[in-house]
Amino acid sequence: MNARFIQIHTLASYPAVLLNRDDAGLAKRLPYGGSSRIRVSSQCLKRHWRTVKDEWALAEIGAPMAVRSREVVERKIMPHIADAAEDVAEAIRVALVKKLFGDKSLEVKSRQALLLGQPEIDYLSRLAQQAAAAGGAKQSEAVIEAALAKGAGKKNLAAMREVAGNLAAGLESALFGRMVTSDPEANTDAAIHVAHAFTVHEEESESDYFTVVDDLRQADPSEAGTAGIFETELTSGLFYGYVVIDVPALVANLGDDRELAAKVVEHLLHLIATVSPGAKKGSTAPYAYAELMLVEAGKRQPRSLAGAFRNAVDLTSNDLLRSASTRLAEQLRQFDGAYGQTEQRAALCTTDLDLPGITHTTPLDDLAIWAAAAVREAG
Repeated sequence: MNARFIQIHTLASYPAVLLNRDDAGLAKRLPYGGSSRIRVSSQCLKRHWRTVKDEWALAEIGAPMAVRSREVVERKIMPHIADAAEDVAEAIRVALVKKLFGDKSLEVKSRQALLLGQPEIDYLSRLAQQAAAAGGAKQSEAVIEAALAKGAGKKNLAAMREVAGNLAAGLESALFGRMVTSDPEANTDAAIHVAHAFTVHEEESESDYFTVVDDLRQADPSEAGTAGIFETELTSGLFYGYVVIDVPALVANLGDDRELAAKVVEHLLHLIATVSPGAKKGSTAPYAYAELMLVEAGKRQPRSLAGAFRNAVDLTSNDLLRSASTRLAEQLRQFDGAYGQTEQRAALCTTDLDLPGITHTTPLDDLAIWAAAAVREAG
C-alpha cells in the first residue's frame, strides 16, 4: 500500500448541545449551499484531540508533548531559578520573553500563546540556570543573548532541536504545526489537516431558558426562590468531519521515525472517532462516537466529500444517518466515475451501507490498525 495521503471522513450525531461557541456565546455557524449550518471549528477539534486523557491519548504514545501558553517563561522556566537575585531573575525573564515573544511583549496581555515542546522548555530552563550562575544581571542577559540571538552561527529557537532532538517542539507541533511570529525559522508545517465540521442539514437550534434556584430563599414561602434567569443556545445535528494526514510530512516531522508515525495515526483514528468537543459539558453531556468513519489511503491529492451535502439533507427524512451516508456513497461513486478509483478504502459504519470500494465494514480497532499499516508500508 503506497499511501501518500490518508483521508478520514466521519459522520457523528449530537442532540441538545453547544459544541463550539462564538464571541457572543452562540453556536458557530457556516453558510453552505444556501442554508446555514452549525459548525465546529478545526481549532476546537484539534484542542480536544490534543488534550484528552484516555488510553488513546497522544500523551500515551511516549513522545514529548508541548505546552501552549503566553506565560511559559513565568510559569515553567522561572521556578528553576527561584533562588537567583531579584535583579538577575528579572533580567533573565525579560531576555527570554523578548527572544520567545518579541521585543514588545513584556506584558503578558500583549503576547500570543506560544506552543513549546517539553524538550525546548527543559533546554530553556537549563539556559536560565546557566545565566543565573554567570554573575550579575548584565552577565546573565549576555548568556541568553549568546544562546538565542539570530544570525550565522547563533542558536535561535529553531536551532534548539540540535540539542533537544527532532521532537524538540513536541508531538503536537509535529502533528498540527506551529507558527512562531518572533522566529519564523522555528515554524513547523502541519502534517495533519483538519476541516471545520458542519451539519449535513440546515441548522437546528433553540434558546434554552432556565433559572437558578436559591436554596435558602426557596425555603421561605414569602420570598421568590429564583436567584437568576438565564438563556443559552442549544443545537442538534449530524456533523460531517474531514481530516487529511500527509504521511511523508508526518514521518519527516517525527524525525523520519515511521513506526512512531504509524502509532500516531492509530491513536488519532481512535481520537477522531470517539472524542467529542463541547462547551457546557456539565449540562449537556456532549459525548458521541462517529456512526460512520471512512478511511482512504492513496497517492493522489486529497479531496473532501463535503460536496455531498452542498444541498442540505432533508430533516424530515425517516433516517437522517442513512440519507447522509447514501449521499456520501453517491459522491464517492461520482468521483470514481470521473477520476477513477486508486485509493484503498476501509470503513466502520453502524448502519448497513454500500460504500464503493469496500466489501465490508470493520470495528474501530481494526480500522485504526489498517490505517497504521498504510503508514508503515508507505515507504
